Amino acid sequence: MIIDPKTINTKDLHQFLLAIVAPRPIAFVSSMDAKGNVNLAPFSFFNCFSSNPPIVVFSANRRVADNTTKDTLANVIETGECVINAVSYPIVRQMALCSIDYPNGVNEFEKSGLTPIASTIVKPPRVKECLAQLECKVTQIIPLGEDGGAGNLVICEVVQIHVDESIIDERNRIDPDKIDLMGRMGRLYYARASGDAVYTIHQPVQPIPIGFDGLPEHFIKSKILTANDLGALASVEKMPEADELIAFAKEENIKAILDAEDYNEKLQHHAHQLLIEDNKLEAFMTMMLTTVQ
Repeated sequence: MIIDPKTINTKDLHQFLLAIVAPRPIAFVSSMDAKGNVNLAPFSFFNCFSSNPPIVVFSANRRVADNTTKDTLANVIETGECVINAVSYPIVRQMALCSIDYPNGVNEFEKSGLTPIASTIVKPPRVKECLAQLECKVTQIIPLGEDGGAGNLVICEVVQIHVDESIIDERNRIDPDKIDLMGRMGRLYYARASGDAVYTIHQPVQPIPIGFDGLPEHFIKSKILTANDLGALASVEKMPEADELIAFAKEENIKAILDAEDYNEKLQHHAHQLLIEDNKLEAFMTMMLTTVQ
């Protein structure tokens, strides 16, 4: 399927983009107009773009249906301040209530049952139920177009960060399971970034790994190893030495596999299991033995 953005209608293009660029973090933005009226709305065109200075950006797009803009955009243009609140699973349905286009002047805090609390630097309130909040000064707003669906990039400098102590681990880092963040996908779909959905990939940047082109040919031709398995094997620093391989082949469990009639297939299955356990070195040596009679 090939899609030409210039010929497809905006509504359909919007959904294809949202489904491909996903999951996206959600900026739950609280803002305030010059008269003190508060607004709370979620935006999934959002990310962090710099640590020094600390810059986050969200886009308040023009509505596709009628080409109007949202209260949040008007507020940040008027006051230059906002708070970006993190959306965790326990409040995702309350957040969804804030995505409704209420009439001007409606307080989404009241509609959603969420609690406004005072910020320390900016005027817009934070969301008490959110486990992390970023107080922001808006440094620049960049319109990307004038038609429905066009974005308005709201560039925000983070001037204060609030993190609930309950989500901090023993290394003074945020525990992904405890913050339990939600991400936005296409249509009605969301992603929950905790539990089995979260896993680690250990890939040191130094020393330089052997790479995919450094793998023996029979590794790549394996019918059992997956592309992710091969990627993990390609991340090792160097090929094992001959004496390492000889010693490894003498280990009791490996010797038992080598003595089997279908040892070649069993070795590959064993290597696959070792990679699931993130044991790349032993998996690599196991695959090397598939060429040893």
